[in-house]
Amino acid sequence: MMLARLLRQLIQSGSLTVIDAKGTTHRFGRPDETRNVTMRLHDKAVARRLYLRPHIALGEAYMDGSLTLEEGDVYDLIDLFSRNLGIREQLPFDAFRRQMGRLARRLMQYNPLHRSGQNVRHHYDLNGTLYDLFLDSDRQYSCAYFTRPDLSLEQAQEAKKRHIAAKLLLSEGQRVLDIGSGWGGMGLFLAEAAKVDVTGVTLSTEQHAVAQERSARAGLADRVRFDLTDYRLVEGNFDRIVSVGMFEHVGVPHYAEYFAKIAELLSDDGVAVLHSIGRMEGPGTTNPWIRRHIFPGGYSPALSEVLPVIERCGLWVTDVEILRLHYAETLREWRHRFIANRGRITELYDERFCRMWEFYLAGSEATFRHRGHMVFQIQMAKRVDTVPLNRDYIYDHERQGRRELAA
Repeated sequence: MMLARLLRQLIQSGSLTVIDAKGTTHRFGRPDETRNVTMRLHDKAVARRLYLRPHIALGEAYMDGSLTLEEGDVYDLIDLFSRNLGIREQLPFDAFRRQMGRLARRLMQYNPLHRSGQNVRHHYDLNGTLYDLFLDSDRQYSCAYFTRPDLSLEQAQEAKKRHIAAKLLLSEGQRVLDIGSGWGGMGLFLAEAAKVDVTGVTLSTEQHAVAQERSARAGLADRVRFDLTDYRLVEGNFDRIVSVGMFEHVGVPHYAEYFAKIAELLSDDGVAVLHSIGRMEGPGTTNPWIRRHIFPGGYSPALSEVLPVIERCGLWVTDVEILRLHYAETLREWRHRFIANRGRITELYDERFCRMWEFYLAGSEATFRHRGHMVFQIQMAKRVDTVPLNRDYIYDHERQGRRELAA
């Protein structure tokens, strides 16, 4: 079969055994101690789809059960492929697919107000219990910050919030805008840590309801509010702007609009911090399976697509930090918690949903380990002298925060 010829060329590290729909066994690569996977194809059409459209067919075959695993799990399978593919793929029709993807990219990432809301609700308005079963207790649904490899997920997410707060240079009474405020954890953390006034905006009705309730329960409703609105509709002036895990939903055609809005809303001596997934290999396109089933309209940009737009909007880039494997470690923790609670999640949804999310979490982790994805944090200001001349203030603030927490 054509798929066999492809796999023979591809699998050079580890081993893959494929049992086709006729029961014939095909072996590829060389067995080792860590990466040996056996998969069974239950439908002869699956092999053809895997050859012609592997980026979407692999996930869909796993979701619908026409591909099952007899040795290893879904992470082992994706990890095996990812290690062998590396950052730049060498699959049939890849050059053609990349060219077509570049031509269609602006349409796929076109996110006007009405479409942005639909895309956000597709993923974030799921049953809230789902997120409780694999996220940390604060529902931080973005990359954690592992200052030490032995940190728990909760500790690493706390460190992430503290790290971002340090870059914001907060002072009591400042007005802070949180673009893409999620379930409210970041806004509440900033308000409690620095006694600032926070306005958070989200397009998810579920997240908005939870964030509002959390603010009221914490007794902070007088200075932490969450609005169900698009960032493009926000008005006013803010001393600080933070955006964590939202920029991936903006889309390249809207980058100028996004940074122009930040420049409009930010005070003359203000500071903004953007935390986003990115890619190191340059501009690309979103994996079609992810785009169809998980994040419609989403895209993780290269810095080369972001920095020129910031420059044109007249903002200073005062700091850039790249977090490389932090998100891989975060996703590993999420994946393990998801698996541990799989029975309860199946009761919430069904087997197909669980397979879809297993594939999503495993594929995302492998992407950060082997496929060139990372997280960047960009600090911006309007004035050249707003931020201190060296980065010591970030680490001083974090150390002080840890001392206060331990006291």
